[in-house]
Amino acid sequence: MSQDTKNLSEKPKTSLKAKVQKFGTFLSGMIMPNIAAIIAWGLITAIFLSPGGWFPDAAINKMSSPALTYLLPLLIGYTGGKMVYEDRGAIVGAIVTLGAIVGSDVPMFIGAMIMGPLGGWCMKKVDSLFQAKIKSGFEMIYNNFSAGIIGMLLAILAEIVVGPLVVAGSNVMAIGVDWIISVHALPLANIFIEPAKVLFLNNALGNGILVPLGIQQVTDAGKSVLFLLESNPGPGIGVLLAFSLFGKGSAKSSAPGAAIIQFFGGIHEIYFPYIMMKPSLFLAVIGGGITGTFTFQMLGAGLKAAASPGSIISILLMTPKDSYIAVLAGILSAAIVSFVIATIILKRDKSNPEDDDFANKQAQVSNMKSASKGKTLVTNGSQAMDYASVQKVIFACDAGMGSSAMGASLLRDRFKKAGLQDIPVTNVAVRNLKNENGLLVVTQEELQERAQQKALHALSVAVQNFMNSPRYDEIVENLKDAQLGGSGAVDKQSAVVEAKEPVVNDFINVAEIQVAYDKSNAGSATMTTDILSEKINHANKQTRVKRVTIRDLQDKDGNLIVSTPKIIETLTNKYQHAQLIAIENLVDNKLNEISKNVQ
Repeated sequence: MSQDTKNLSEKPKTSLKAKVQKFGTFLSGMIMPNIAAIIAWGLITAIFLSPGGWFPDAAINKMSSPALTYLLPLLIGYTGGKMVYEDRGAIVGAIVTLGAIVGSDVPMFIGAMIMGPLGGWCMKKVDSLFQAKIKSGFEMIYNNFSAGIIGMLLAILAEIVVGPLVVAGSNVMAIGVDWIISVHALPLANIFIEPAKVLFLNNALGNGILVPLGIQQVTDAGKSVLFLLESNPGPGIGVLLAFSLFGKGSAKSSAPGAAIIQFFGGIHEIYFPYIMMKPSLFLAVIGGGITGTFTFQMLGAGLKAAASPGSIISILLMTPKDSYIAVLAGILSAAIVSFVIATIILKRDKSNPEDDDFANKQAQVSNMKSASKGKTLVTNGSQAMDYASVQKVIFACDAGMGSSAMGASLLRDRFKKAGLQDIPVTNVAVRNLKNENGLLVVTQEELQERAQQKALHALSVAVQNFMNSPRYDEIVENLKDAQLGGSGAVDKQSAVVEAKEPVVNDFINVAEIQVAYDKSNAGSATMTTDILSEKINHANKQTRVKRVTIRDLQDKDGNLIVSTPKIIETLTNKYQHAQLIAIENLVDNKLNEISKNVQ
């Protein structure tokens, strides 16, 4: 095997940060798809709890306990198994989670997050050993009984061993959390939570750790402050307001819109680029987070269920009747402290407001220059891939919900205006990316490494901010160029041949212009024909312009064949009489040259 082939076959090495992100996302991946069920349970409890609810109703509130004990853990176990081994893993994951539930007297969220993936993994291993050896006609018997037997054995194990161990571990963690709260040390957790959020571990922290612990607290106290640690929008809104008033350049102009989306939409990822742009602002969000958590703890704030996304709207919906003032006070205090610290940092900043934009513009111009020449190289590995092969665009973020959905919506609108509606734009979580051909994956810079590992063959584009990125213009221009030019990218070592390009004097002998096309550029050829005809008529010239398939082209004197560089290259050695000229796109200056000089 050659060294180049070996390099292409090897997977890129995974950094420690990517490994931590991957593990954290795996944990949150079991919770995120089931947030709606957790919210439903929280609303039932908050509204119909008797006594203490908004509208107490003992009959309706009977659903609360079974949902907490059985429904939510089973959903988590099912999801965990499915993440490991699709449907068969999901079924086994749910079965073994039931064993953990029966073997405990506390909500088995931690047990579900352990047993669900374990059940899926065991089922996957058993199938890898025996499935290929099953005789034809016995597949259904094997599939059903193997899953049933593995599920039964693991469920018994979970009831006897895992359930009691998780109960003991949960009790230890609960004692630890209670102790931290009792000595008022909980605010110190924000020293780690706020930086971890900016490194895209927010879903892992909130949904993988704090939500399970918070739900356990709710069963004892009716509410939990842990739901507020990661979801508090105060630190983020403080930084964005400071940028709105005292920022510079594009950061200042984009901050007000980002603030609305962050506070009311709950998409915290939108303020991460502002922090990364000036790392000293970590002090602002840490200070705001500590202040907010301290206020929550002093006033006895808490939520009845997880608030996801971390919007002020979802937080207030999950707030008990007696905690509104405490919750709002914590958010407000966090915002004020974050705003004050961020303002001091921004006012002391002496950097040029255009520095960051200049770097972005440099990258944009460089990429668009390559696009104008039909060249776009992928960064993952040494393979070259072109925009002409893109069939679908996927926005990938950590959770696959808020920020990526927002970015996909923005690009979808740009595609519509650019006439690229035939290319679908969707959003998913990074963990759900598939290694398919024809994909263009757009993700945040912090997540690009993981995205490239999941989708090795995809064209990868990293952005700082899903809301406002110059890379969107590049994507649109590259795709338009690929469609209109019909060539897409080429390898660095290949060259576009514009064979027999005529000099200006040759145009006087042109009797007919033929715009050549094949399946790859039929639409752009029609547009080129119309544009060129209009230019020639505007110049009061009489030269005919026709749209002609490659097989109907005529190699004779007086014909000028216009087409993409790829098609012109194939005609170079075949045509001896007709003049050939290659154009890159519909705005190529050669169209003006032709219309100006033909007789």
